[in-house]
Order: sequence, then structure tokens, then C-alpha cells
Amino acid sequence: MLSYCTNVHPAEDLDGILRQLDTYAVPVRERLGADRLGVGLWLAAEVAAGLAADRASRQRLSAELTARGLAVQTLNAFPYGGFHADVVKHAVYVPRWTDVSRLRYTLDCITVLADLLPADAAYGSISTLPLGWREPWSSSHDVRAGIAFEEVTRVLRTALARHEQPIKLAVEPEPGCVLDTVADAVGWLAERVEPEYVGLCLDTCHLAVSFADPAGAIDRIHRAGLQVVKVQASAALHVERPGSEQARAALAEFAEPRYLHQVRELAPSGEVLAADDLPEALDTLPAEGPWRVHFHVPLHAHPDPPLTSTTGVLEASLAALSAHDGRLPHVEVETYTWNVLPEGQRQELADGIADELRWARAHLLGQEVPT
Repeated sequence: MLSYCTNVHPAEDLDGILRQLDTYAVPVRERLGADRLGVGLWLAAEVAAGLAADRASRQRLSAELTARGLAVQTLNAFPYGGFHADVVKHAVYVPRWTDVSRLRYTLDCITVLADLLPADAAYGSISTLPLGWREPWSSSHDVRAGIAFEEVTRVLRTALARHEQPIKLAVEPEPGCVLDTVADAVGWLAERVEPEYVGLCLDTCHLAVSFADPAGAIDRIHRAGLQVVKVQASAALHVERPGSEQARAALAEFAEPRYLHQVRELAPSGEVLAADDLPEALDTLPAEGPWRVHFHVPLHAHPDPPLTSTTGVLEASLAALSAHDGRLPHVEVETYTWNVLPEGQRQELADGIADELRWARAHLLGQEVPT
């Protein structure tokens, strides 16, 4: 089941979440002519804790979702809270996996998802951050994070004993983090986790920004005995000649103050050069090779030239996964940047989400949806 991620909506309490679903998710389902729409639910830590502590509230949420024709098989537990503050930037990586608050939040999400999974879901998935931002990080941080993952695994094992459907944690590599690339994530996870319970979330915007080969990255995951538990279907900005005046002017329109937009440059030598945010890249990178920018571009959109998007990386990733496994993991469209796009590239949100899902069904799943 294809889902869209509700971290695009700012609600951080249960009543607000239900209002946002009525305002956007239900109209999206109706625009697509679907009886049921998958939503990748984002629950801020406070609301997750409240739901985890109150089974009646979880049952209410489950009933409210069913009544609206919405189904939840995956949660996005990367942002802890405040994801729509005026300035988010590095705050989205806090708390890290060395902090008991991150563990507690994830355990709350496991409790909630176990009561939301539809009966026909093969498993549930929860995506999470790649340990934290890269600095500071030491071997002692590795040990503490490893202990936290052991506790998550114990709880996931217990949840499976209570419910027929397994729930799996999906670690999402991101540029600039401790687990910056798929290779980093595989190297850290393969030594520490039980693949039945912990795998990877492959965000295809992040994969593209790293200039990784999709088929090679997926092969590396499988050779390590790990699974791709979830794909976040997303696209980055690409510019072939970032040094031109036209390219720099176009890129500057995406340099906004809320989110971090990491940039990577593929130098003529083959080295991948890094900047932690777009304004920094415009000031410091040599612009002698192509750039990719961590800015989630709507999948169906066409950025103004000379910018393009990396939907080709997304399509190649899904094709490689399908060829390897004969099926796809959970696929969640995750464009949270609608409200920070340049003015001329925005859509009314329900229309935009519906158009993205329509594109994803046609290009990724081979399913045509009536317009």
C-alpha cells in the first residue's frame, strides 16, 4: 500500500491531527477515487506518549482512521516535535539515540502502531533518524546507542509475541548525520541488530544527494543480511552546472530558513564534496561539478531550468528493490517542503499531494489513477 507522510501537516495533538486528516487526507483520497488511502502517520513525542498511555485513545484513533477510509502501516518517528517551527535546521536531529527520550518516543510509537495496523498489513514499520547529527560522536556514543537498539529489539520481539503482525524499525541514513550514507548505515547496523526487527529506511532524496548508485546501495544492504523495511519516495534538486549565474539565482530561491538543505558536489576527480546547508554551499563549494541539494521536490514537479529533480534515482531504486525481492517494502511519499517551496512552485496542498500520489502510482507501481 502506497502512503503519504503526514509530517507535512503541523498538528501536534490528537484533535489537531484528526482536523488535518479531514482537511487534507480525506480530500486526497476522494480526488484519487480510492476507497482507502495509506497515510504514513507522524506523531510528535507528546501525542505519541499520550496515546501509548491510553488504550482507549488508541482505539479511538484507529476507529477515526477507519471511518475516514485511511490506513496506517507505517509511522515516521524521525522528527521528535516542533517540525513546523519557524526554524528547525539541526533541531530535527534531537534527541539523538544516546538520549533516553529518543528510546522512549520510539517505544511509544511501537505501542501505538500495534493498535493501528490494518488486518491485511504484512508488517508495520517505524522510520527513525540515523543516530543523530555527526558532531559530537564518539565510541562511547556508539555503545549507548547500541544499548538503546537492544532495548528496542527486545520490545519489538515482545510486541510480535502479542500481535500477529511484526513491527520493524527502519533507520534512515541522511547526509551530515552519524550514518551519512547507506554504506555507513550498513556498517553500523550489521554488527549490532537483528535483521528481523531492524533494517533501513531508504530515503531516495538522501540517496540521490550522496551520489550513490541505487542498485549498488541496495545490493550492499542485502549482502550484509539487512532489509529495506521502508522507502521514502522523495526527490532532490539537481543542477549540472551550479557555477552559472542562472543556476545560482535558481538555487538561491530554495535557500529558506526553516529546514537544513545539505548539498553535495561531484567533483571532476570523483570526490564528493560537502556543505551542510545551501547558503554555505553557494559561498564555499567550487561549483566545478554537478550539485544535489537535500530539498524534497514534489515528485510530479518540474523545477525551473537549469534545475531538475532526481526522480530517476527514485525509479531506479524501486526497480532494483522489486528485481531483488520480487516485491516492494512500504513506500511512503514524503514531501514535507510544500510550504517552503518558491512561491511560484506551490500548489493547494490537497491537490499537490493527490498529484504526487497519482504520479507515484503511475511511475512506481504501474497503476493509473483517474484524474
